[in-house]
Amino acid sequence: MDFVDALNAAGSWLQTFLLNEWTLYQSALIVIGYLISGLLAKRIEPALESRARTIKGNPDLLRVIIAFMRRLRWLFLIVWLWIADVVLLRFGWPSYRWLVATALTLVAAWFVIAVLTRIIRNQMLARVVAVAGWLYFALYALGLDRPVLTTLDSIAVNLGAVRLSLLLALKAVILAAALIWLAVLIGNMSSNWIQKSADLTPSLKVLISKLIKIALIVIAGTIALSATGIDLTALTVFSGAVGVGIGFGLQKVVSNFISGIIILLDKSIKPGDTITLGETFGSIRDLRSRFVSVITRDGKEYLIPNEDFISQQVVNWSFSSDYVRIEVSFGTSYDSDPHEVARIAIAAAKSIPRVASAYAPPVCWMTRFGESSLDFKLRFWISDPSNGLTNIRGEVLMALWDAFKAAGISIPYPHREIIMKTPVEVPAQDEPMSDASSLNRRSS
Repeated sequence: MDFVDALNAAGSWLQTFLLNEWTLYQSALIVIGYLISGLLAKRIEPALESRARTIKGNPDLLRVIIAFMRRLRWLFLIVWLWIADVVLLRFGWPSYRWLVATALTLVAAWFVIAVLTRIIRNQMLARVVAVAGWLYFALYALGLDRPVLTTLDSIAVNLGAVRLSLLLALKAVILAAALIWLAVLIGNMSSNWIQKSADLTPSLKVLISKLIKIALIVIAGTIALSATGIDLTALTVFSGAVGVGIGFGLQKVVSNFISGIIILLDKSIKPGDTITLGETFGSIRDLRSRFVSVITRDGKEYLIPNEDFISQQVVNWSFSSDYVRIEVSFGTSYDSDPHEVARIAIAAAKSIPRVASAYAPPVCWMTRFGESSLDFKLRFWISDPSNGLTNIRGEVLMALWDAFKAAGISIPYPHREIIMKTPVEVPAQDEPMSDASSLNRRSS
């Protein structure tokens, strides 16, 4: 009898909830909405894709647009189901909308999780978000969300006037992480827009971008704490004590951060500048809140703390002008005409494409009478120090070698004169002796 009663109850439930006319109406609404959403998506997606392809230099914005564009069908279906749910709730009984409400929850969960996992670059984090999202929506669909939340809220500790529960901590962490991630994403988008501005200097672009990111992150953290119900005034004493400890431990980090702001404000260096700091010579690639990225000519990237640019001597080859003067030293024999040597050296320097002869013509001066040569200095200007200094010196020296060789001017070897205080008699020989006769004479 029990089995028969169970079958009768199941049949009655099927007849009441699944086979009634309102269930058929809801099923029809879902199917019609799915078909209409598909048609709208096919019409709108090509136009959005053509617009998205015109976005250059803003990969974060492009990734967000593509994530939404590929799932327009589900977005339109969510809007359709929401409208249907509101209409059924307004003009019918709550039981008349259970199928539409369930479909709306599942479709919204699928859309949110699919978009987030597409936008998040870290695959591991994307999987964690997907699993956590589906777990929560599964509990919500089964009606188990409230018991689970109540259990988490019962696990709590009291910190003075503040009651810190596990549920509150999870809410704060999840909401803060989501808002900070959104703030960073918006900050990156705004940074890409700012970098395209032609009216701002490179240093000002970096400064504005960093201030926007910092402001958005602070606002996101404050909103997250306020939204979870945490009283910020109750944490003042605790945060002050923690701040003192963190301040002692992060002195260098804070110093580098403040130094970075000073560098951006005084515009001493900017991306693209060619600098020398100690033994490091290269061009600045990026200015970060803690360090400056410098790329050398051999492809090495040095991450130099901002504090070093404040406390040490920095040579900025392109601070006020891109033009840099290079000096090459050489010597010629005493038989050469110094006036002719200077003329040939200047002509050889002008033949090099990188030498900025139009900005300032090369000059050549004889500096001294050396021990073995007439010493000269050839000076010339270049406008692209970031392309290297050693290579341009090498090109000029090679041009000098070729020009002197063609003119018959020699570059002498060092000469040394040996004076013998004790006379040495060297016997004269009429004819050379063979090695054998020389050995016999030595043995005798």
